[in-house]
Amino acid sequence: MDMNCLAVILAQAAASPTPGQPTPSPYFQFIPMVLVVVVFYFFLIRPQQKKAKQQAELLKSIKSGDKVATSSGIIGIVISVKDNTVSLRSADSKLEVTKVSVVEIITTEGSSAS
Repeated sequence: MDMNCLAVILAQAAASPTPGQPTPSPYFQFIPMVLVVVVFYFFLIRPQQKKAKQQAELLKSIKSGDKVATSSGIIGIVISVKDNTVSLRSADSKLEVTKVSVVEIITTEGSSAS
């Protein structure tokens, strides 16, 4: 028996309820949809919101003297912080990068790396 034929037979059997059997409530059709939305929220949307919130807090806490890492892999010490940019000193160069490119504060001004 061909698999396509089997799929058609199963679809027709599911579409026609047998006599004497009560038809399910239309609300039961929405339960799987609601479950999918809940799963998407807890596994995709909520963790992304938490990560965005943590990134915003990190960007607010950047101050002069912090050692930071950027998304492009540059590690430098913050010289100054402006509204949208951060000036970094890395080796013998001075760079100005956008704030959103800072992904990690390695050490803060008051602490030292051991």
